[in-house]
Amino acid sequence: MASIGLSVPPGLTISTEACHEYQQIGKKLPLGLWEEILEGLKFVEKDMGAFLGDPSKPLLLSVRSGAAISMPGMMDTVLNLGLNDQVVAGLSAKSGERFAYDSFRRFLDMFGDVVMGIPHSSFEEKLEKMKESKGVRLDTDLTAADLKELVEQYKKVYLEVKGEEFPSDPKKQLQLAMTAVFDSWDSPRAIKYRSINQITGLKGTAVNIQCMVFGNMGNTSGTGVLFTRNPSTGEKKLYGEFLINAQGEDVVAGIRTPEDLDTMKNCMPQAYDELVENCEILERHYKDMMDIEFTVQENRLWMLQCRSGKRTGKGAVKIAVDMVSEGLVDIRSAIKMVEPQHLDQLLHPQFENPSAYKDKVVATGLPASPGAAVGQVVFSADDAEEWHAQGKSVILVRTETSPEDVGGMHAAAGILTARGGMTSHAAVVARGWGRCCVSGCSDIHVSDAEKVVEIGDVVISEGEWISLNGSTGEVVLGKQPLSPPALSGDLETFMSWADEIRRIKVPFN
Repeated sequence: MASIGLSVPPGLTISTEACHEYQQIGKKLPLGLWEEILEGLKFVEKDMGAFLGDPSKPLLLSVRSGAAISMPGMMDTVLNLGLNDQVVAGLSAKSGERFAYDSFRRFLDMFGDVVMGIPHSSFEEKLEKMKESKGVRLDTDLTAADLKELVEQYKKVYLEVKGEEFPSDPKKQLQLAMTAVFDSWDSPRAIKYRSINQITGLKGTAVNIQCMVFGNMGNTSGTGVLFTRNPSTGEKKLYGEFLINAQGEDVVAGIRTPEDLDTMKNCMPQAYDELVENCEILERHYKDMMDIEFTVQENRLWMLQCRSGKRTGKGAVKIAVDMVSEGLVDIRSAIKMVEPQHLDQLLHPQFENPSAYKDKVVATGLPASPGAAVGQVVFSADDAEEWHAQGKSVILVRTETSPEDVGGMHAAAGILTARGGMTSHAAVVARGWGRCCVSGCSDIHVSDAEKVVEIGDVVISEGEWISLNGSTGEVVLGKQPLSPPALSGDLETFMSWADEIRRIKVPFN
């Protein structure tokens, strides 16, 4: 993105070759690599006029994965790296206490989870108790003093769970985060995702080290995720979500349910217009529908990452046909854009008569991945896999999914979550697999311990049948009848192209 003139935070990339060598020599950094990274970091520091670990001119970093084939949510990311007690004091003086301590508590949580193996729930529990004690509902309602107190509580979690203190040396933090991203290539969830998607022959993940830009600097800042076209239907219209005063993981991890992209259009029109222009540039450059993460810091737009967007079968066919019409790709390229499993998805059944079940609709969430799903309710990924192995059709119901749920998500006929938006990991992965998904369904309360989901006065227990309409977001009681799908005009066009290409003879000697 930087090479085509877009605003990208400065940084450096460690190659997949380095990851491969790291794995081959017993999970040790290749000789000379760390020295090269520190040398590269000096160029970034000079460019920014800020320095890692310097309280007077603090430089904070993000450490992200970068596999050759997109694996949404399966690899690890660490944000706000470089903070410690001295640096947070310097950042407070420069940018305000609330922002500084909000960034520090986020870093302690993410670093603990990704690098140290401390469950995210250990930090989440402290956050929820803090909000409850202060009588507030949102993280953004906590004061600077509240966040300071939370930081101290988070530090104690390190001692309680790991028996060691949080590592305060920023360079040590960077080394640990980088190796954690390398290690995430071989995490059970990443291995399972590659197995399910038949991804082979890759050497590992790259690591991108970038300067942090901040979406949590108040109401002129925010973060978002978008697809340059609707990944469910293929419609040529931006499809995305945005959160004011937040950081990227809040959107993609499904921790908060974000707002529509129109929120950004209304609050930050200049940044929005630039974003629309960037989307057009990226589509022309990559000749594909793109999945983009971005941040707005005090009304300035920064592009963080882009990749080919996961899409449904219906979306894939429409995008391919439309891009030929628009002159972006030729017919041969368009045919390669549609995978065999995309065509398989188009042959999935739909509800026979949606109007017939209207009196049995008990909740409505976000239509995150289209199609129809009918199954028995389960509350864990392990149960979803086990029941599926017994030949049962299941609906996986979660408060929010995590990347560890990937096996259960693949085994389920449909996915229902109480939190998370249409660009959360759950939604993106579900669309890529053609799984029906309803997310951000705030009407439901999930109790994993009791294995029930409550929707007002209605209580649904494990094993009971429900139906999901991923195109409307409806949650329906009972086992609703399904009917075969109808072929669309776009699919007929696409299949005629495939037939034409198949008939062309290639002469040879």
